[in-house]
Amino acid sequence: MSRPNSLTEKLSKKDKDFLFHPNTNLIAHKESGPFILERGEGIYVYDTDGNKYIEGMAGLWCNALGHGNEELADAAMEQFKKFPYGNLFASKSHEPAIELAEKLVDLSPFENAKVFFGSSGSDANDTQIKLFWYINNALGKTKKKKFLSRVQAYHGVTLATSSLTGLPTIHGNFDLPQNHFSHAMSPHYFMNKHEDESEESFVERLGEDLENHIKKEDPETIAAMFAEPLMGAGGVIIPPKNYFETIQPILDKYEIPLIDDEVICGFGRTGNVWGADTFNMKPVSITVAKALSSSYLPISAVIISDDCYDIVAQKSDELGIFGHGYTYSGHPVACAVAVKTLEIYERDNMLEHVNKVSQTFIERLKKCDQYDLVGNTRGIGLIGAMEFVSVKNSNKGFEKKGVAGKIFADHAKDNGLIVRAIGDVIAFCPPLIITDSQINDMFDIVEESLKKTMDELAKQGLLK
Repeated sequence: MSRPNSLTEKLSKKDKDFLFHPNTNLIAHKESGPFILERGEGIYVYDTDGNKYIEGMAGLWCNALGHGNEELADAAMEQFKKFPYGNLFASKSHEPAIELAEKLVDLSPFENAKVFFGSSGSDANDTQIKLFWYINNALGKTKKKKFLSRVQAYHGVTLATSSLTGLPTIHGNFDLPQNHFSHAMSPHYFMNKHEDESEESFVERLGEDLENHIKKEDPETIAAMFAEPLMGAGGVIIPPKNYFETIQPILDKYEIPLIDDEVICGFGRTGNVWGADTFNMKPVSITVAKALSSSYLPISAVIISDDCYDIVAQKSDELGIFGHGYTYSGHPVACAVAVKTLEIYERDNMLEHVNKVSQTFIERLKKCDQYDLVGNTRGIGLIGAMEFVSVKNSNKGFEKKGVAGKIFADHAKDNGLIVRAIGDVIAFCPPLIITDSQINDMFDIVEESLKKTMDELAKQGLLK
């Protein structure tokens, strides 16, 4: 990597002086300074020193069409000139929101549904929570206040969705999780299986754990369960075979609806439009964001079946108003970009492309199993992970979590690849437009970085 130039040094100082970074060790940041990206082109990004990187995480799991898509830029500019802002309060509407809602309902698994817009996955899941409180209160089921989630789940960082999220790093020092939220066992077979426990037996245990959890919380008090098809920020945890087929009858038995968080999985990431299709989920409501606009502009949506919507509508008539909404709900420019994004996915046969190149992606990911440091690889579509272990052929993690992951991520960055270290799990989520040759370039860097990481860990006596 080249030596920082004067612009980088100037911006770095300003960053440390003025900018409050999310999800960052703020003291370490003050010492190391920021990694400043300046521009992007396709799957590549460039820093202020001119260094080129493969964006192996599509930003934050979201930049599906890569950088520099002129069609999306043109769609935004056309809408900026025509009608740059409008709201949906008090029956006001505009064409981009209407067109986008229609497209989302057509894509949804629901015969009839409605769409509520927001700006982020967090606020969309917050909307889901309020909707199901509203629905149960309208039905006179006033005890149904609790929501189930899972350990290692990620559903956002608002006050409520942070509580849904099952990650200690999101709870720490925030007085979270708050009441009404609890977490069942994570479906992470590699790390949570008992010795010699089969995947089938593990799934049976997950079902038993969920049912026991429901009984403990009292099913009469549970409003709904949230689940990601696969758990992204928790470490790309892919549910074992028949997981959702096992838990769905349990939810049905206790009349607990399933809310599907498709923020990472939606629009082709797993090889289907919905992760729910990939893993056979049966939700009554869906949360989308991220790839909805290929992350070019902030937008999210709740797609809720008419069975649920009609209850909300009737109660709003009794109260005189449905008292929830955001200034930027259905922002016309964001909606216009999202409409164009969905058009591109369909026109360019993105699902077909993902399923084709995913074969190379999975093959190269599985090849990393040969390295002693890698205890497990897992992937589907164009999302995957490798999990590091301190002892070969085991699921024994490192005593000090995150050290190996950071070393690897640093080497990968030095070699021209951006990945995400979730502790000692390395996540991959490249733009959906990535090609076979680019996937091979990415994993060539991964393998070189693995060798360097193993050498460094061995020198420190951390790898046995």
